[in-house]
Amino acid sequence: MGSLSGKVAVVLGAAGKDNMGQTIARAFAGAGAKVVVAGRKEEPLRALSEELGGAYTLCDITKIGDVRALAAKAQDSFGGCHIAVNATGWGLMAPLLETTEEQIDQLMDLQFKGPYFFLQVFAGAMASGGGGSIIQISSASTIALLQNHAAYIGTKAGTDALVRCFANEFGGKGVKVNSIAPGLTASPMTEAAMQAPGLEAAFAKEYPLGRIGTSADIANACVWLGGDDSFITGELLHINGGLTLRRNPTPDEVQAAVMKAMAAKA
Repeated sequence: MGSLSGKVAVVLGAAGKDNMGQTIARAFAGAGAKVVVAGRKEEPLRALSEELGGAYTLCDITKIGDVRALAAKAQDSFGGCHIAVNATGWGLMAPLLETTEEQIDQLMDLQFKGPYFFLQVFAGAMASGGGGSIIQISSASTIALLQNHAAYIGTKAGTDALVRCFANEFGGKGVKVNSIAPGLTASPMTEAAMQAPGLEAAFAKEYPLGRIGTSADIANACVWLGGDDSFITGELLHINGGLTLRRNPTPDEVQAAVMKAMAAKA
C-alpha cells in the first residue's frame, strides 16, 4: 500500500510532456494517491489523467476563478484535496537593464499573484477539510544567484515569503505549506540548453553531490511532504545536491566551459 493511499493530490503545471509536474503526478499516483492534473493544454492533461486513473482540468494560475475551479474539480472528482502542488513557472533569462515592463508583469502574474491565489484557495479548502499539504516549487537561484535571472529570482523569493505567512496562519488548522528549491534540473525545459557541450559539467562541478538534479528528486521530496510523516511547515527545502553551499557559475565560466568542450571535440 502506498504512503499516500487515501489521499487526493492536485498538481498544477502538468501539461508539458514528462515535465516536473508530470513526474510529480506520476510519483503521487505510484504512492497511492488519486491525482488531479491541471495546466493550460488539454490533450496532454487528458492523456496523463487517463494514464494515472485520475482527473484533469484546464487552469491558468493567474486567474483566481480557474484556481477555484481546480479545487472544485478535486472535490467533485474525489471528495476533496489533501495535497496541492504548484509546479508552474517561466525561466526568463534577461539582463537587469534590459528586462521589460511586460516581462516583469508576466512574471509577477505567474510567479507571485498566481501562487498567492493558489495558496488562498487551497489553504482555505484544506483548513475546512481537516488539513493537508501545499507545496510550491521555488528555485535554488534565490540563494545561489544566477546572472540575468533577476525577475525570476525576485518573484520566486516573494512567493517563498508567502509560503511562510500561510504556514504560520494555517498551521493551527492542520495545513502544512512548504517550498522546494531545485537547482538546474534535467527536464524537457532545459534539454535544449544542455545540448551545448560542457554546459552541464560547468554547473555540476558546483554541486557537492556531484550531479545536477532530476525531476524524480523533486517528486520524491513532494511525496514525503505530502504524507503524514512530514512534521514540517513554512520551510524552503533545498533539494539540489548542496548547490547553495557553493554557487552557480557565471556566464563567462559557462561560455569558457562550452568553448573548451567544443575545442576538445574538434
